[in-house]
Formats: sequence, C-alpha cells, structure tokens
Amino acid sequence: MAYTESNMLPLGTKAPDFTLPDTISGNIISLHDIASAKATVVMFLCNHCPYVLYINDEIVRIAKEYSALGVQFVAISSNDATAYPEDGPDKMRDHALETGYAFPYLYDESQEVARIYDAACTPDFYVFDAQLRLAYRGQLDNSRPKRNPVPVTGEDLRAALDAVLAGKPANPVQRPSGGCNIKWK
Repeated sequence: MAYTESNMLPLGTKAPDFTLPDTISGNIISLHDIASAKATVVMFLCNHCPYVLYINDEIVRIAKEYSALGVQFVAISSNDATAYPEDGPDKMRDHALETGYAFPYLYDESQEVARIYDAACTPDFYVFDAQLRLAYRGQLDNSRPKRNPVPVTGEDLRAALDAVLAGKPANPVQRPSGGCNIKWK
C-alpha cells in the first residue's frame, strides 16, 4: 500500500453534495440531510487501511465529543470493493458497528464522490462551516503508524473544529493527511 497524502482542496470551496447508501442504517443519505448548522466533517475512511485502523479510536472519541456540540460527522469509503472485498458495503457495516462509529458510513461505489472531493487517501478529513464552506482539510494529527511514533491526539482536527465552532477561521497552515491511497477502479 503506497503512502499517499491529501490533495488539499482549496479552503472556502463549497461542499460538493452527494447522495450515497449508508451501510449501517440502509438509508440513502445526502450531504444536505446531515449537514449541521455549526460544522460538518466529511471523512474518507476504509476498513483495512492501517493508517485508519491506527486512529479509529480517536475518530470515535472526537465524533462523540463534538457531536454533543452540534457537529455532524459522516464517513465515506470509496475503495474498489471488487479488488478489495474487505472494503465492501457488507463488511463496512460490520466494521462500523465493531469500531463504534456513531455516524453514517457511506459507500461510494462509483467513486464519483471521492473524485469531486479530490480525496486521495484514507484517512482524509474535511471540515465545513455552517455555510458548508471548507474551513479545514488535512490530517487528524501528526501520528502515523510506524512512521511517526507520536501519540494519537486528534489535535489538528480538534483545533479546526474549535475554531469553526467559535466563528473563527481555522489556522491556514494545514498539513495534508497521509495514509493508503484510495483504491481506484
């Protein structure tokens, strides 16, 4: 699995809409169904990536903590499930329940949503403000399995969310996320 970094969609970009199946509830969900009046976090994740697995517990903690403050979270997997069956929608549901995801885990079978978000890797994080304008894109924190033995804290994502919730701009110095490349068809 090749280490890949985020493409860094330009700040201020309007959140591209999507309509995708939620592997947990079975419902079809669009961005506007779940968008928050405070902040919305779109995450590109997958089941098997060691970079995602390394930070999953912190993602769950952050989602729980910030959901209580009105932030909405959604995860999307865009990997080719034919080549990577462990990332298929049936396995996504099981993974989400085992991991404790308390947010929708959507399947992007066509990979169109990953392309319009210019997502490149898993994990990849996007924070949109109340107007669905991109305020932050990049890493959860500096931790990387085997690459960087710093503790998983979620400090970069937390700082961005704190700024957006306070009505302030996130720090414009944003570091790309890094992990496994999206498995394109």
